[in-house]
Amino acid sequence: MTKRNAFYAQSGGVTAVINASACGLIETARKHKNKIGKVYAGRNGIIGALTEDLIDTSKETARSIAALRHTPSGAFGSCRYKLKGLEEDKAQYERLIEVFKAHDIGYFFYNGGGDSQDTANKVSQIGAKLGYPITCVGIPKTVDNDLPITDNCPGFGSVAKYVAVSIREAAFDVASMAKTSTKIFVMEVMGRHAGWIAAAGGLAAEKKGDAPHIILFPEIVFDKAAFLKRVDQCVKKYGYCAIVVSEGIKNPEGQFLAEAGGRDSFGHAQLGGVAPVVAQMIKDEHGYKYHWAVADYLQRAARHIASKTDVEQAYALGKAAVQLALKGQNAVMPTIVRKSNKPYKWTTGVAKLSAVANVEKMMPKNYITKDGFGITERCRTYLQPLIKGEDYPPYKNGLPQYVVLKNVAVPKKLKKKFTI
Repeated sequence: MTKRNAFYAQSGGVTAVINASACGLIETARKHKNKIGKVYAGRNGIIGALTEDLIDTSKETARSIAALRHTPSGAFGSCRYKLKGLEEDKAQYERLIEVFKAHDIGYFFYNGGGDSQDTANKVSQIGAKLGYPITCVGIPKTVDNDLPITDNCPGFGSVAKYVAVSIREAAFDVASMAKTSTKIFVMEVMGRHAGWIAAAGGLAAEKKGDAPHIILFPEIVFDKAAFLKRVDQCVKKYGYCAIVVSEGIKNPEGQFLAEAGGRDSFGHAQLGGVAPVVAQMIKDEHGYKYHWAVADYLQRAARHIASKTDVEQAYALGKAAVQLALKGQNAVMPTIVRKSNKPYKWTTGVAKLSAVANVEKMMPKNYITKDGFGITERCRTYLQPLIKGEDYPPYKNGLPQYVVLKNVAVPKKLKKKFTI
């Protein structure tokens, strides 16, 4: 096997553990120096490849790369940029080939969600169509947990842990004040079409009466009357009502309750702000005093409370991506395979990118209670292992210590520039 360089990039919304996948990939590649030369990272995802803005990870010490395992966000910069089809914009692909040729890149690793796996799949096809050999492996990442085939997605377990802990702690606060003050707390979490993150809040309720008392899933059409009735029942029974709401809930007409009007570069509706909408409904109907919070970036950046299971799986899939590539597997993605629930055991598997790209995995119906406001025991059994274990980063002066890489640029070799 001729030794060639590798390209790695991060794409889409970042997570608390995406850098752990980068760590697993780079450390594994460094152990195979006879087969893989340097690992170049794309600055800001695939854009780095198109603009020939590459980062030389060999300039980083082993200690710095190891520190990626406990550092949140995307160390090399991420992006929301979707490649068009080869026939629609052949210039993009020709540019990729030019950059790959110039830097002798024979391996392409793309770390992201559904749209990112679509990009990875498209890149895997250009070798045959444009006559350039490239081994392409996608690496799963998404807080939404909506990629198919893999049991769960790196990034989700830590968000799930953050949400479950946060709603539990906030509920203790509300319960203590409910007699004479706030009776309603609404916590908004991510989840455009799939309610996995909202469901994770249900883990906080270990016995009847525990918060959250209501979960609103994007898979369940929002019924205003039924919702307001349940809220009042909870306040009368428990003294307060704690609610977890997914940003993606829709009304009977199929409209997002909190669509902001804009679109991201993948064409998705810009969401956010459903918590105050729901809280105001309650105020208008029942007059209860409320507070609301939007977890937003906090839920996916909270490395200080990451799930140990999530960290280990993220690292393992970065490692597995290199191993698959070295075995000659192309257009594939490493997956997590659950072997048992009690005790929880898992291993890595593999899926074809064509089967993963642009496919969303929704919450199964039997994971949501019949009334549509909670999770079933089957769902709890699935979710519980994913939030287990603590993997704290090192602390100094009371603050977590995260690495900031040097991100030394690779000298450009092409005269022609490419504009995004």
